[in-house]
Amino acid sequence: MNRLLNFASIALALLIATPVDGSESFPVPAKGKIRVAIALAPGAQMIDFAGPWEVFQDVHVSGETHSEIMPFELFTVAATREAVRITGGMRVLPDYTFDDAPQPDVIVVPALRGSDELLLAWLRRASVDADITMSVCTGAFQLGAAGLLDGLRATTHHRFLNAFEESYEKVELERNVRWVDNGSIATAAGLTSGIDLALHIVARYFGDDVALQTAEYMEHDSSDWRTGERTTNVESKERAQVAL
Repeated sequence: MNRLLNFASIALALLIATPVDGSESFPVPAKGKIRVAIALAPGAQMIDFAGPWEVFQDVHVSGETHSEIMPFELFTVAATREAVRITGGMRVLPDYTFDDAPQPDVIVVPALRGSDELLLAWLRRASVDADITMSVCTGAFQLGAAGLLDGLRATTHHRFLNAFEESYEKVELERNVRWVDNGSIATAAGLTSGIDLALHIVARYFGDDVALQTAEYMEHDSSDWRTGERTTNVESKERAQVAL
């Protein structure tokens, strides 16, 4: 009987710690922070990186010190340390350049204006040792240009699905989803879907309970972070794709 109870306890613990889409959990560092790098360039879409930034900064876990309770360390990285003007006119001073940024555990690539070889080279280099590299919206085009999506599944903003499919024939395009996770490379659809993907990544580190607590703290009512399936507004998105 005790053996059965122990087995049941272990199974329950694994169920809680593993996101429902079956992705493997990431190891949490015994010491130090989980580093999250936000790639910036002129024209970066505000919510694409601000949404995931908010998710990671709002994660709280058990610990004795403030540093332990807030496990993620966030920073921005760009081609230079000069101010980057993003959508809406805001100017952001990057923390690092692609040459001197510390190795991140998580890389976030928002929609950016054009492609920069410095960015692509950094993505190829930094993604090797990162736990996961994620794009939001047309940031998927940056991952595609860097060759990181070849042979993988991916998605992007619904208005750019056809253009993405034509540009990257080696990528299996997914439509009508909020995000796609290949293990170490993930892509989110447009704008707010980056919040769902970031919550999914939180779940891969700390389990669904912590991700849910973070979503509730943010007043984020969507549950699409659990599976990546789009549970709302599917029909309108399909009509928009047909119109394009």
